[in-house]
Order: sequence, then structure tokens, then C-alpha cells
Amino acid sequence: MTKAEREALWETRIAEYKMSGQSVREWCAAHEGISPRQLWYWLRKFNDRNGVTPGKSNRWLPVEISNQSFIEEDHTLLVKIGPANIEVKPGFDPALLSQVVKVLVALC
Repeated sequence: MTKAEREALWETRIAEYKMSGQSVREWCAAHEGISPRQLWYWLRKFNDRNGVTPGKSNRWLPVEISNQSFIEEDHTLLVKIGPANIEVKPGFDPALLSQVVKVLVALC
């Protein structure tokens, strides 16, 4: 396996791990032959390459609500993550929203 093929394989595995919502230990137990040490190595490698510092990318941000009546009439919530916008309506699936947000955070 070439270096490029190995990196592509691990890039796919990292994306699958991030979408799973599982801990490193849980995900590795479900994927035979992959140790937590390997997964942590590749997580750091891709984070360093993308300029992401662990613990620095996830922060609470203030939310300003400028027009309360608009929100009550429309009954939707607009979530912006990087260039992506997600419109959340009543009755949404929280698990699906969580997965989508995790993927967008990883990509943006």
C-alpha cells in the first residue's frame, strides 16, 4: 500500500469515527484490527495537517436574538457552521442533527 493510499484509507476511517459519535475505545472495539493508539495517531496527524489544535476549535459562542417575534412566527432555527446553513424545524431528529453538525465541524 502506498503512502497516499494509506492516508486515504485513514482519512475515510477518521470521517467514519467522527460521524459515529462513539468514543475512541468504542469505535476501535467495533473495528477489529484498529487500536486506539493508531486512531489517536492519525487523528493528531490530520489535525496537525489541517492546522487544528485540540481543544481550541470547540468553544461556546454567544447567540444574539434580534427579533423574537420573527422566531416565534417562523418556528425554525437557522444553524450556521462555516459556509453551511442548516434550517431546523419543529419535529426534527436530534440524533440526525447531531451527526450532521459533527460532520460539518470536521469539514469546515
